[in-house]
Amino acid sequence: MNVFLLFIIFKLKKTLQIHLHTINTFKCLSGLHTLVSPTETSNSYVEMVPVKPRTLRAFTLCMRVASKLKGEREVNLFAYRTRDSDELKVRRELDGRLSFYLSGVPVLFEVPQLGALETHLCITCDSKSGAATLFMDGSKSMTKIYKKGHALHSGGRVVIRQDPDSNLGKFDAKQSFVGEMHDVNMWDSVLSASTIRDMYSGDRVSIQNSSHFWTGFALCYADNDDDILSFFKELKPKFPSKCLFQ
Repeated sequence: MNVFLLFIIFKLKKTLQIHLHTINTFKCLSGLHTLVSPTETSNSYVEMVPVKPRTLRAFTLCMRVASKLKGEREVNLFAYRTRDSDELKVRRELDGRLSFYLSGVPVLFEVPQLGALETHLCITCDSKSGAATLFMDGSKSMTKIYKKGHALHSGGRVVIRQDPDSNLGKFDAKQSFVGEMHDVNMWDSVLSASTIRDMYSGDRVSIQNSSHFWTGFALCYADNDDDILSFFKELKPKFPSKCLFQ
């Protein structure tokens, strides 16, 4: 069982208040643990820090996401950044295409646009072959060859809801995520298409020879104390179910 420490940190006047919870079932916003982000913001974000940093030469990243944003609007869904560079970004581009970036030029996928109905989204990438794919609701895109030989470096942090242009700073509200997100999980291997389809369908899956990469800390940073109060209204007896922003 994965153990997380959840920090709720916010500034109230000139003081810094820290709320600490130990959670035994909070796995990377998985299951019932949902990020609810109804408005644009340049301050609030969720951060995940791995307990055991490692270099990744293959990965699968999955999430369930819904967003009401339409039109020419960039949306950052997931960002992994080290101190010096953007290692991985998953985003919706201005024209609605989905993409992910590995330290530079993106690989783009022409797929149905995200909407208010929940979408199960996965990306896979293998350094050895360069094969990159996107899955939407269990359906696989065409495979593209991208950044063959590239690896994700250790020592970084995941930011959700924002696009960090520097090491956890310089957020642009016009790139912030607006919607709901949960079941954010990352593995250190390329999962099979059948496994991803089973996850989309909600079937119980057994993943062999792979481990969760983001087993670590989850931190919610809010704009103000009202955001935090909204979050704490969602607290259950043993663990919070939502990271809720107003």
